[in-house]
Amino acid sequence: MLSRLMSGSSRSLEREYSCTVRLLDDSEYTCTIQRDAKGQYLFDLLCHHLNLLEKDYFGIRFVDPDKQRHWLEFTKSVVKQLRSQPPFTMCFRVKFYPADPAALKEEITRYLVFLQIKRDLYHGRLLCKTSDAALLAAYILQAEIGDYDPGKHPEGYSSKFQFFPKHSEKLERKIAEIHKTELSGQTPATSELNFLRKAQTLETYGVDPHPCKDVSGNAAFLAFTPFGFVVLQGNKRVHFIKWNEVTKLKFEGKTFYLYVSQKEEKKIILTYFAPTPEACKHLWKCGIENQAFYKLEKSSQVRTVSSSNLFFKGSRFRYSGRVAKEVMESSAKIKREPPEIHRAGMVPSRSCPSITHGPRLSSVPRTRRRAVHISIMEGLESLRDSAHSTPVRASSHGDTFLPHARSSRADSNERVAVIADEAYSPADSVLPTPVAEHSLELMLLSRQINGATCSIEEEKESEASTPTAAELEALGGELRALCQGHGRPEEEQVNKFVLSVLRLLLVTMGLLFVLLLLLIILTESDLDIAFFRDIRQTPEFEQFHYQYFCPLRRWFACKIRSVVSLLIDT
Repeated sequence: MLSRLMSGSSRSLEREYSCTVRLLDDSEYTCTIQRDAKGQYLFDLLCHHLNLLEKDYFGIRFVDPDKQRHWLEFTKSVVKQLRSQPPFTMCFRVKFYPADPAALKEEITRYLVFLQIKRDLYHGRLLCKTSDAALLAAYILQAEIGDYDPGKHPEGYSSKFQFFPKHSEKLERKIAEIHKTELSGQTPATSELNFLRKAQTLETYGVDPHPCKDVSGNAAFLAFTPFGFVVLQGNKRVHFIKWNEVTKLKFEGKTFYLYVSQKEEKKIILTYFAPTPEACKHLWKCGIENQAFYKLEKSSQVRTVSSSNLFFKGSRFRYSGRVAKEVMESSAKIKREPPEIHRAGMVPSRSCPSITHGPRLSSVPRTRRRAVHISIMEGLESLRDSAHSTPVRASSHGDTFLPHARSSRADSNERVAVIADEAYSPADSVLPTPVAEHSLELMLLSRQINGATCSIEEEKESEASTPTAAELEALGGELRALCQGHGRPEEEQVNKFVLSVLRLLLVTMGLLFVLLLLLIILTESDLDIAFFRDIRQTPEFEQFHYQYFCPLRRWFACKIRSVVSLLIDT
């Protein structure tokens, strides 16, 4: 009896797994889930812990063993999705940015969105000009340390905090000046609300960039916002497509397709290439979810989407949550006492670590502050001031994709939205998807090849495995070969088209052969099977047999006899 109890308890323990979820304020929530627990169960536990009701804007992000980021699907098992060894580590993040964050019903929701956008600002996902950057940082200071106090805040106090990937002394002085003179008396809630209102007006609000290459091999970053599909290159937004103009999203391997239908029946297909097939599938699923959330009127309109071609089963995916309009209607019905908010005090030079960053840093000394940044990919430095547009299939319609930007300029007869200036261009801090294990080596190598210096953080991380001169030269050749490999997208497109046509022909021939065999069995064989017998007894089959098949058979027999006789005579 005792052994049975012990074996039963051990099996129950084996079916339980420990999960750690990193929250937006860098604290951690740990819980235990069953083996078959769905993602919805874990998400509900988190929202209950946070006392959050407007939870449809948020999600749980994790990284699989192949270093690919994913959003946890609430209808599937947590254990099966993670595919890694416990204990599991995930992140609680904003998944769908509210179109108007100031219109959120509860202060706790606005506070969590504020924390997310503050992280976006630090990690370089939210790009802006220096004047906007100073104002946003001043709002953060006011919200987290209160009014300026000469006794508590000595000269240069703003330099002790890390707001962006890179600072300048001029920007720090501007932040302190705004904090001292313009924001005095604002409560944390008011400062956070003003921060959200300002962030909402920026071109890259709600952007979670996916690194890709366009058909010309230029680096680009695709993102989905509350207002539409965005393409970023360097520090510029080169394309903006509204959700009502996006008709279809599709992917094949590493290739991502965006089908667009604009006014005057102009239909265009944009094509991009992701680093890996897994990254391309993640991009596709994010696009499907964002389009459903922001575009549809109600969740009953959501349909299962397939990425497959005709006769070939591909990936199938269906968004399982509510849409933005339903969320707003539900939020308006919330009636409860505002929950207490425990705001975390601002830690000087906090690194805002996330699950994809590796080691967690609690603080960064001032001597290393300006060096802490992560490169997106090789060659981004040269793209920062470029105005490349993404080529489309129908070049005659290229002008239809010019963004209606708040601030734009003419460059090579084309307008692009400049969203950050030279003094503040943190685009190279965006983490790629996926985070390849060798990405740091390629980053260091590309910078050494280009003559650029490495940051102190990067030097310390690469000290243990510094390549020799010969290895560096070999790696340089590999890197250049990889860069050249992206220069043949047109040939890849032709090859894929030919393969698709061949597959279609093979499938068609196979179907015709199967139908022919079935016809011969029905008409010529004596198989007495109930299925065949029922078909033979139908009037339609009898008419086909006597009026078409028998004359055709006699004609073929006559032709074969004539051919055989000719062969015998010769």
